[in-house]
Amino acid sequence: MNNPAADAPAEHSAADPQRAQDVAARSESGNRRLSGRWAVLVALLAGGWSLFQLMLPAPFMPVISDGYARLLHCAFAMALVFLCFSQWSAKSVLGRVQQARAPWLAWMSREHSVPWMDAVLALAAVACVGYFIVDYQGIADRQGRPLTRDMVAGMGLLLLLLLAAWRCLGPALSLLAMIFLGMALFGATVFVDWLDVGWWNQPNRSLRRVLDQMVMSTEGIFGTPLMVSTNVVFVYVLFGALLARAGGGSWFTNLAMSLVGGFRGGPAKASVLASGLTGSVSGSSIANTVTTGTFTIPLMRRAGYPAEKAGAIEVAASTNGQLMPPIMGAAAFIIATFCEMDYLEVVKHAALPALVSYLTLVWITHMEACKLGLQPIPRSELPRFWPTFWRGAHFLIPIAFLIVQLAWYRRSPERAAFDAILALMAVILLRECYQGWRGQRSLRHSLRDGLAAVGAGLVAGGRNMMGIGVAVAAAGIIVGVVNMGLGGMISEFVAVVSGDSFMVLLLLTALAGLILGIGLPTTANYIVMASLTAPIIMRLAPPELALPIIAVHLFVFYFGILADDTPPVGLAAYAAAAISGGKPIATGVQGFIYDMRTALLPFMFIFNHSLLLIGVSSWWHGLGIFFSALVAMFCFASLLQHWVLLRNRLWESLALVVAVFALLRPGLVASWLNQDPSLSYVLGFLLAAAVLLAQWSRFTAGSTTARAVIAKQPERAT
Repeated sequence: MNNPAADAPAEHSAADPQRAQDVAARSESGNRRLSGRWAVLVALLAGGWSLFQLMLPAPFMPVISDGYARLLHCAFAMALVFLCFSQWSAKSVLGRVQQARAPWLAWMSREHSVPWMDAVLALAAVACVGYFIVDYQGIADRQGRPLTRDMVAGMGLLLLLLLAAWRCLGPALSLLAMIFLGMALFGATVFVDWLDVGWWNQPNRSLRRVLDQMVMSTEGIFGTPLMVSTNVVFVYVLFGALLARAGGGSWFTNLAMSLVGGFRGGPAKASVLASGLTGSVSGSSIANTVTTGTFTIPLMRRAGYPAEKAGAIEVAASTNGQLMPPIMGAAAFIIATFCEMDYLEVVKHAALPALVSYLTLVWITHMEACKLGLQPIPRSELPRFWPTFWRGAHFLIPIAFLIVQLAWYRRSPERAAFDAILALMAVILLRECYQGWRGQRSLRHSLRDGLAAVGAGLVAGGRNMMGIGVAVAAAGIIVGVVNMGLGGMISEFVAVVSGDSFMVLLLLTALAGLILGIGLPTTANYIVMASLTAPIIMRLAPPELALPIIAVHLFVFYFGILADDTPPVGLAAYAAAAISGGKPIATGVQGFIYDMRTALLPFMFIFNHSLLLIGVSSWWHGLGIFFSALVAMFCFASLLQHWVLLRNRLWESLALVVAVFALLRPGLVASWLNQDPSLSYVLGFLLAAAVLLAQWSRFTAGSTTARAVIAKQPERAT
């Protein structure tokens, strides 16, 4: 198993930014540090994959069949995983046991070169996929009647995919896929013949039938998740990788520091702002943590935040980057496909909860700063806004180009990303030429440096995508088994377990998402949960709720994003702890506490669809919903922190609880009071205002007393 979290020590005695870089690299681009011909080969494969993916949406290139594109996408991902990831790390428990007991297996933990066995596995993966490419039309014609050679190639592909997923993602997804395969093959024997349960109603499927579903149809490995990864996700990950390589991440961080760094708790506020800006285009919580946290976490420590809280703020901000439009991580496009909805509709529905979540985190950082008695960093020690802005304003050109293409010209997401990538490449080259002119370098050298930066971005995009490509392909195994008929039976089982209680079902779904999130990346977690539980939630929802499908899928997605700070395997927490010098588990727990606001929102918009801007008729109506949701989440955060301006009293905490429910569930509170829902909003605002005024009165009284004491001190001394 290759699990970066398993390689990390339980505690860190000192900050180690390089370790944070290693955690991010291990999780996204492989734990091997290759050199020589192997490094060149991996770079050629990753860069070639990026160029191939850019060919798909290019209007001037010949059209490539979607089926061929999915196959090649899978082949590139698997080959890169076998070359870039060892079977386990030499520092892990298995690595140490192997070194002590089985040194002849040293090739399985080799991290500085590629052993011949892994090269064979990479070639075998390409060969298995290549078989389906060469005989593509024949396989399509005999779907449902696989030949022996089809089964051999399919079995090889299935086993190699499970092994690749184990290497780059840990064992959770592979084991889950094997459990589902076992249920399809032997479910009736186990549950009917051996256990004699009454709810199992599916026969055993033959190996031929299972392989046909997995590798010869578009309902298994090569199904919808892989299609979306191939056509859409890759170009957005590539866009983020190019922007990061060009220095966009550090510019966002410096810009945020220049804006809010001078306030109380300014570095923490800057961390939230920078992570929101970076996460909106990168979609990777771990890369986000390392990119912005390398700068903001040391500043938070210097401002007075404890190590665990400094790391946790960065983790909470970075994981929520996957909620921020316009990109929202890899899963956003899969949500649009599963919901059969335009991508911009998904962005519209997700925008308000994401913005409320981030602003609430800013409020949390302010409360923490007040509780700790922190003082602002002097403005003289911070970057100035306008010089910082103009130094990186060119990064806004491709981002604005992307948004205009999506929102104004209504281009497809993949075509908009393609055009934005071309614009970004042009910006990188022009910037290098301008800097070369100012530094009196030749145009040839400037173009060479620009092309090198573009090439490094193409390689980074391919390496960052291999884990996602393998994850969605392996998750397709579970989707394929569900589509074979087990989905309906699982729905019946969950309905029985939940007792047909809709709220219990939501709680079970949230808990399952958190548990799966310990071992699954966000995208795979979402695909699994959306396939298993989203149909059940839609079926068991009360008719009067009129539950929209986007609310269900965002509910599942929100709990999936908590994976990267869910202890004990939250990799973002390990990366942040490496920078802060804090304890990884404590950092993850604190980050999860901060993210409780994110866990509340899904329950609220399931019952209050206006939070997703559904049924909102005007801008004024939308602003009212936004303001009420923001006040409600501020109240919830103050309740968890036990603080507004001062420590809460008991009646203030109780008032905050009622205010949260009155503002987020106005229909429910109105039904209790037998009043119009608008009165519920009035009640919520009044309670929030009462708590604020009470604390303000105590705060000003305390400040007046403190000033009086200070004024009398010289007099007493005299």
